[in-house]
Amino acid sequence: MFQTFKLAYRNLGRNKTRSFLSALAVAGGMALLLLMVSVLEGEMRGALNNTIRLQSGHLQIKPASYEEGKVSLKWEDLIENPDQVVSQIKSLPQVTVATPRLVSSAILTLTDESKGVQILGIEPDSAANGPFREGMLDGEFIHADDREGVLIGNILAEKLKLTVGEQVNLLVTTSNGDVVEQLFTIRGIYTTRTPGFDEFYILMPLAKAQALTVTENHASSIFIMLQDNEQAEPVAEALKSSNYQILTWQEQNEFVVLFEDFANAFFVILYLIVLGITATVVTNTLVMAVFERTREIGILSAIGMKSGGIMAQFLAEAALLATGGVIGGLILGGIAVAYFTINGIYIGNYGITGVLFEDRIYAHLTLENTIYLAVIAYIVTLFASLYPARLAARMEPVEALHGMGD
Repeated sequence: MFQTFKLAYRNLGRNKTRSFLSALAVAGGMALLLLMVSVLEGEMRGALNNTIRLQSGHLQIKPASYEEGKVSLKWEDLIENPDQVVSQIKSLPQVTVATPRLVSSAILTLTDESKGVQILGIEPDSAANGPFREGMLDGEFIHADDREGVLIGNILAEKLKLTVGEQVNLLVTTSNGDVVEQLFTIRGIYTTRTPGFDEFYILMPLAKAQALTVTENHASSIFIMLQDNEQAEPVAEALKSSNYQILTWQEQNEFVVLFEDFANAFFVILYLIVLGITATVVTNTLVMAVFERTREIGILSAIGMKSGGIMAQFLAEAALLATGGVIGGLILGGIAVAYFTINGIYIGNYGITGVLFEDRIYAHLTLENTIYLAVIAYIVTLFASLYPARLAARMEPVEALHGMGD
């Protein structure tokens, strides 16, 4: 075996440039696969994390009448005395944050423009608002007793050319069906780096949102964060009640999971294309080597080397090309992934409803994916060498020698 690989190494050295380019093709394919899978993993991981920390939480408690996609301010569609519910939830050791929130549709109007938005009533002091506090770009965060202040996202501010201190008019339909409007002052501008959220959500203190919509002491949901994602199911079971719906982050983010499955299926096609190109380069290299060494193959056959030995020789050469290519791909791909893990890829507003993509995708590569892709690239390279190896092994000694003699 050692002698076979030693001879294979020498054979590859006969045409260093061609061997180098073949190994480089494997390395390039491997590096591209690593980058593609890390970007996809980072994209979906980021979208899911954003949805959990901004909208769904690990758990949400909803009224028993809750329907997905429906925003209702009817009293039967809201949670009464949410503070009592929150105090019970906080007694569970797995819970890190529990806070009531009120969601209402509204229309923001300016002198000559209007836009549909969502009012999100929050408890300003809650730790659940960390993403908003950390993302403050201008102005100050709202306070619980503020009755005229709101926060708006940077995308909304840019589109309507709004600045801190300006006033905007909000039209809201109340719980009893009346339409009311009120002027609010922009206290601050925030960013969550998710255009889909920052363009549509206006934050105001929960007490003010309740007063504006005439839903005093009621909330749309209880937003809950846990110590770990995996705790959602057991905590949901512990909180189970006939009066409420307990929704886990998995149930609330089914679209994200479906989108990830679709993206994975699409990327599999791209992976096959990349691997197909790599396999073609390797096959072409070894086929050329077979025709260049026809006389040598004939001599080896004439002196007694069996077809299996000749085939093993070319497979050993492919194994060396695969080894060098995969190692080179891990290095090149690792550098590329490291760069995009730190700097990300700017994509702006992805424009997909229901998925909170950030405006920048950060690569995320797992050890499992790295090993899987390395093994696949190695196997494909060896598989690509089967045809030229069989071509060499099936040559008849006399025909091989006669062909070169011509």
